[in-house]
Amino acid sequence: MRMRKLPWAEDYLSESQVVVKAPAEQKGNWRTLVNGEKIHLEIGCGKGDYWNLMAKQYPQDGWIAIEKNVSVSGIAVRKFDHLENDITHMRFIWGDAQELTQWFADGEIDVIHLNFSDPWPKKRAHKKRLSSPSFLAQYEQILAKNGEVQMKTDNSSLFEFSVLQFQEAGWKLIDFSVDYRRENHEEDVITEYEKRFLNAGQPIYRAVWKKYEEGSHDEGIYE
Repeated sequence: MRMRKLPWAEDYLSESQVVVKAPAEQKGNWRTLVNGEKIHLEIGCGKGDYWNLMAKQYPQDGWIAIEKNVSVSGIAVRKFDHLENDITHMRFIWGDAQELTQWFADGEIDVIHLNFSDPWPKKRAHKKRLSSPSFLAQYEQILAKNGEVQMKTDNSSLFEFSVLQFQEAGWKLIDFSVDYRRENHEEDVITEYEKRFLNAGQPIYRAVWKKYEEGSHDEGIYE
């Protein structure tokens, strides 16, 4: 069900210091801006639980979140304020991830997170999935050498599609689970959204891919 537009969200985003108003102007400067050993980029962050909580757990890294829906963006940024998170390591982009290569320089990001992305179930809409070929090409460009894409989803169809797309594009699958939370993963926070699926007995699918490097001899799960 589509979320109703929150009347306060747009003004809130325009006034927030954590929101980058012109992300293209920061291209090549993100490592300085978020002051992190690694730069994590969450695409489609929703209401911002993962972005906010992981930044608290790993303050040595830089955390950037992207969300295009104005209402959920407003909620994510308001949570940032309520949690009194550290702006020196965090930034937020209210925009469409189709602009990734306009915002980030080649090799600028270390880890991309895709958490419970919109599955776009109708076949004609599969090109909008965040694991479709057009997005994978952008990830390959903005990721650093040995950079990773980490994906979690409750949707088996999206997961199957994604595994095949990454394989066809030559990425290395380095971690894979069809029931990720059957084991404890303290290194990876559980958001309120994810708890809903766990409480309903729904397995969480997870995979991690490493960026392909010409001449690399690292072994993945498949090559």
